[in-house]
Amino acid sequence: MRKNLLLIISLLLVASLALAACQKVEAPVVDQPMNEEPVVEAPVTEDKVKVCQVTDTGGIDDKSFNATAWKGIEDAQTSLGIEGKYLESQETADYEKNINAFIEDECDLIITVGFLIGDATAAASAVYPDAKFSIVDFAFDPALPNVVGQIFETDEAAFLAGYLAAGVTKTGKVGTFGGLQIPTVTIFMDGFAKGVAKYNEVKGTNVEVLGWDVEAQTGLFTNDFEDQQKGREYAISLMDEGADIIMPVAGPVGIGSAAAIQERGNAYFIGVDADWALTNEKYADVTLTSVMKLMDSTTEAVIKSVLDGTFAGGVVVGTLANEGVALAPFHNLESLVSDELKAEIEQLKADIIAGTIVLE
Repeated sequence: MRKNLLLIISLLLVASLALAACQKVEAPVVDQPMNEEPVVEAPVTEDKVKVCQVTDTGGIDDKSFNATAWKGIEDAQTSLGIEGKYLESQETADYEKNINAFIEDECDLIITVGFLIGDATAAASAVYPDAKFSIVDFAFDPALPNVVGQIFETDEAAFLAGYLAAGVTKTGKVGTFGGLQIPTVTIFMDGFAKGVAKYNEVKGTNVEVLGWDVEAQTGLFTNDFEDQQKGREYAISLMDEGADIIMPVAGPVGIGSAAAIQERGNAYFIGVDADWALTNEKYADVTLTSVMKLMDSTTEAVIKSVLDGTFAGGVVVGTLANEGVALAPFHNLESLVSDELKAEIEQLKADIIAGTIVLE
């Protein structure tokens, strides 16, 4: 009986092991051909926002406002991940052509640069109401619904430069001249002359401004923004009249002036738009300061509005208060500016921001 029981248990054990051996472990079903690697889909990415700049005839590397506006696009490429492109205008006839090229390229924002490109920008904005534009150094009145104008109260910073020049001059004469007699040029010259007048009022001096009569609105103009030889000639003429500090408001024309001042060796230069001691380092030893128009900052702000969906036609205004304009550091010529004069300039800046001093 015992043997029979052991035989039955043995048979049951063998049968259970055989059954286990016959069973298969089910693998997960993969819906793909045999012997191929699993397919992994790449994440869907949105196209980059495309921002496109049309320069004026000064070109992208004018060391002035075209270059500064382009810097705003370059900064946005780094910080915001946009795509940036530009077309240079060799002549005014290129404005319309270049804008239309970017329309065809389906740019998300077209930046046009300069007062002289205003008509072409307005015309394009009317024909293409769904396109977005921003024009640097100009604004439409009334505002256009698809254009943001970027304008700058450069007279505020130029006022500080005029006060500075009056405090540094040894001859009692300072000079300025412009490229064209247009508002975006003369606003610098107005501020400069008013700053000199303020210094005369405070100090009881009689520093003279050559090249611009703020009351009569008459003065010296080269009638272009490219001819550096004219910049040289105008600077030499002003130095011959006794000016020992000169502020050209003429873009690359000013390079000729800086060269003449450096060669003469008895005068100093004030740059405009950008910090010339940095953008034109060759002339840093004669650059007292610069009246900066920070178009990179305002351009990047407009780009952000496109990205966040808040873009709307209107005006962005750069001032001393929002750091859209500024007086550059004195760099290599720091020793020419006394601590007293520095303090007075800082107080004038505070007074302008507070509204105690109003420039009209």
